[in-house]
Amino acid sequence: MSREAWVVVIGAAAVVLIGALVGAIVLAVKVVRVRNQLGELGFGGKFAFYGALIFTIFPVDLLPDPIYLDDMGVLGLALLYLNGLLRRRQERLSPGLPPPRRAPAPPPRSRRP
Repeated sequence: MSREAWVVVIGAAAVVLIGALVGAIVLAVKVVRVRNQLGELGFGGKFAFYGALIFTIFPVDLLPDPIYLDDMGVLGLALLYLNGLLRRRQERLSPGLPPPRRAPAPPPRSRRP
């Protein structure tokens, strides 16, 4: 391979790795924010929260550490679990309130010939 081709390959790999790192950081921040909204965690919540953060920081992973796809997967699963806990807690604290509704979609615009 020529030198120019190697530069392109290394540049593309750097962009992918930086994107994965940014994605892992964004997911970690979201996990921390949901944990702060929950307040007191049960055993499952603590296990999901601390386990995901330790797995992300710990250097021994399923994939080498520059590839954060496995870390992002674990953080994403923890985020789903913690969001479920948050949703259940909100339903339990306000059982009489209906779930929040989405804004109605705007009516379709008619096309004039």
